[in-house]
Amino acid sequence: MSFGGVFDLVGLRARHEEIESEMGRPDFWDDREHAEQISRKKSELETEISLYDGVENSLEEAGILLELAAEADDDDARGEAEGKFLQVASALEDAELRQLLGGRYDHSDAILSINSGAGGTDACDWAEMIMRMYLRWAERRGFRAEIIDIQSAEEAGIRSATLSIAGGYAYGHLNAEQGVHRLVRISPFDSQARRHTAFASVTAIPEIDDDVEVELDESDLRIDTYRSSGAGGQHVNKTDSAVRITHIPTGTVVQCQNERSQHKNKATAMKVLRAQLFELSRRAQEAKMAEITGEKREIGFGSQIRSYTLHPQQRVKDHRTDLEVGNVEGVLDGDLDGLIRSALLHQSGGSRAED
Repeated sequence: MSFGGVFDLVGLRARHEEIESEMGRPDFWDDREHAEQISRKKSELETEISLYDGVENSLEEAGILLELAAEADDDDARGEAEGKFLQVASALEDAELRQLLGGRYDHSDAILSINSGAGGTDACDWAEMIMRMYLRWAERRGFRAEIIDIQSAEEAGIRSATLSIAGGYAYGHLNAEQGVHRLVRISPFDSQARRHTAFASVTAIPEIDDDVEVELDESDLRIDTYRSSGAGGQHVNKTDSAVRITHIPTGTVVQCQNERSQHKNKATAMKVLRAQLFELSRRAQEAKMAEITGEKREIGFGSQIRSYTLHPQQRVKDHRTDLEVGNVEGVLDGDLDGLIRSALLHQSGGSRAED
C-alpha cells in the first residue's frame, strides 16, 4: 500500500533500522539523556509505521471478508468487514491529527505551567483541578508526567505548578491548551453556597534539545536555594534542596523542588530556563517579522479559551470552536482528546504559528 506524499514509509523504516543499529552499540547508554531521546524517537517511528501497517492490514482483511460475504451471502462477514472499515477510519483520523501537528517543535516534550487567576481560593482550587486534569490526560496517553515545581495556596489548592510532560507530540497537543480556563460552580468555600467564577491560565513551551543553542551567561543568573514547601510527601525536605534561578536581564524566574538532590533540581531548573529563554527569543522574532510584513495574528496567549460550567447546567464549551461537551467530569478526569482535536482542526483552518 502506498500512502505517497509525506507518508514516506521507506524513509521511516530506514530511519528505524538506523536507530536500532545505534541502540545496539555497547556504549549506547553511557550518555543516558541522549539515549532516552533516541529511544523516544524509536517509539515515535514505531507508532507511525504501525499506523500505516495497521491500515493496510485492515483494508486487506476487509476486502477478503467482503468477498466471502458476497460468495456465501454471510451477514456476519459483512459485519466484520464493517468493523475493519471503522478501524481504518479511526486510524486515518489519528493520521489526520498527526498531519496537523506539523510545527517545528510539535513533536517535542512539553513544559506546562498552570497559574491561578482571579477568584481567590476558588481560583487556587481550580488551578489544582486543572493540574490534575492534565496529569490524568498524560496518563491516559501513556505519557510521562512529572511535577517540577508546585506552590501551594494558603487555604486550598495551588497558586502555580510547572509540569514536565514527555511523550509523542506532547507539545503539539498542549500548545492548543494555552490560554485562560474559566470555571463556574457553586463554591465549596462559600458558606452561603453561591455561584462563583474562577480563572486559571495555562501556558506550554517545548522542551529543547541540548544541541539547540541558547545564549546563557552565568553572570546573568542569580541562583537561590530554599527548603521545599509542598504539602507533604516528595515535596518535604529537611535541607535546602529546592532551587530558584533568576535570569536578571529578562526577569525570568524558574524553580524546581521535585528532587531531594539540589544538584538534580538545579539541572532541571536550568533545562526549564533554557526552554523559557528560547521561547522568549522565538516569540520576539515572530513579533518582529509580523511587524515587518504587516501581518496581524490572533493573540491567543492569555485569552479565555474554554469555560467549564458545573452549575446550573453541566457543560464544557470551547470558545474558539464552539464545541460543547456534556460530560464535564470526564473532561476533568483527562478526557481532552476531542477538545484538543477540535482546536487543532480550527487552527489549521486559519494561520497557525510556525511552532
